[in-house]
Amino acid sequence: MKIDRGIEGRGTLRPDMAKDIWIGNVQSGMHDGAQVELKGWVKRTRGSNRIRFIVLRDSTGTIQCVAKKEELGDENFEQAASALIEASLIVKGTVNVDERAPGGHELVVSSVEVVGAVREDAPFPITESAMSAADGGETEFLLDNRHLYLRTGRMTTMLQIRSSVFGAIHSYFRDLDFVEYQAPCFVAGAVEGGSTLFEVPYFGRKVYLTQSWQLYAEAAMPALERLYTVAPSFRAEKSRTRRHLTEFWHAEMEIAWAGNNDVMAHGEGVVRHICKTLLEEREEELLSIDRDLDLIARYADNPYPRIRYDEAVETLQAMNVDIEWGQDLDYSKEKVLTADFDVPHFLTHYPKMAKPFYHRVDPDDEKYVLCHDLLAPEGYGEIIGGGERTWSEKEILQRIDEEGTPREPYQFYIDTRTYGGVPHGGFGLGVDRVCSWLSGADHIREVIPFPRDSRRVTP
Repeated sequence: MKIDRGIEGRGTLRPDMAKDIWIGNVQSGMHDGAQVELKGWVKRTRGSNRIRFIVLRDSTGTIQCVAKKEELGDENFEQAASALIEASLIVKGTVNVDERAPGGHELVVSSVEVVGAVREDAPFPITESAMSAADGGETEFLLDNRHLYLRTGRMTTMLQIRSSVFGAIHSYFRDLDFVEYQAPCFVAGAVEGGSTLFEVPYFGRKVYLTQSWQLYAEAAMPALERLYTVAPSFRAEKSRTRRHLTEFWHAEMEIAWAGNNDVMAHGEGVVRHICKTLLEEREEELLSIDRDLDLIARYADNPYPRIRYDEAVETLQAMNVDIEWGQDLDYSKEKVLTADFDVPHFLTHYPKMAKPFYHRVDPDDEKYVLCHDLLAPEGYGEIIGGGERTWSEKEILQRIDEEGTPREPYQFYIDTRTYGGVPHGGFGLGVDRVCSWLSGADHIREVIPFPRDSRRVTP
């Protein structure tokens, strides 16, 4: 685990309340035998009228603090004794190496200051019994109290893993000289189909929340050639599966002079880079939630096979799954298909009838389009959808008309083909789904701070 040490050692004057020593530093042995000042929150507390054992937490870990009345005096000991769970404290003392203590260190306390008290008539509601009832998942009670549940060790771990996933996405694309580019959230038309559009009143007009950055990325493609974004997208999904949200984080890329195979190479590259980054930065966190590091290493180190849609349909039919050729693969089918995968697999060449107009028809067989999904193993299913775009003006007009889609909302998109269209492609990666898969979460809600689905918009 990498620990942010704030301004420690930078030779600058710090404000009176700035924090420069972290519990993770202490537990790593950086301050053995030294007098330190720690700032954090009470995770647990117990003891008698003579000695208190306070487990103090911050964002980097926990440490047991031993406060003795004979050393603190009556008034200061009372401060320590009155500190309830989640009270915020400033604790000073000497770091003692003790193999019996959690983490191998404890703090022998010389003073305690309660900064933010917790009232006795309003104890912290996220109790051990509430956590036990959740049994690794999330009850409605924990979702209702998400603003407080974020403080628990499991949620802290998930958010740290999530941060590394986001950082890895940015570093992958920036290291390859992709340009980060933003698109509007209010849009006039659909990308993924009208059934999942969120309609929004807009000064007397109807507009929609964006489903994807893609169409606006394609407009910028002739200027930037290699571009990406990490931004929220919105889908009016009524599905109640473990992987659906109505507001989710989308990592998308677009690249000029590229075909479906080129785009898949980047999809595999970014996912393997995410896996490698987690092993480098979050080994301790992954182990704390019982994630198998060998699995993550396998996903990082091995190439991702490619199978065609037809082969997947035949495989599912042989497993007595009810599916007909031409149907899209919903989650129930992806779950079956991926249950025995040892690494992610690309599923390519969907039927044209199953995909929107912007997917380019395969010139070798017009029944198919040059597209792909990346399906994660362990039953997690699709984490990337992408492909080669319909890039000529003639083809895009033909595809739009075939689907009966009105041209007007997409005229700007058509114009990009009118003036110097080139082969290009891109993909969208569901960041929350990747976090859920790589952390082994039971539900996608576990890996996002405030999940939004068809039933929940609070807190």
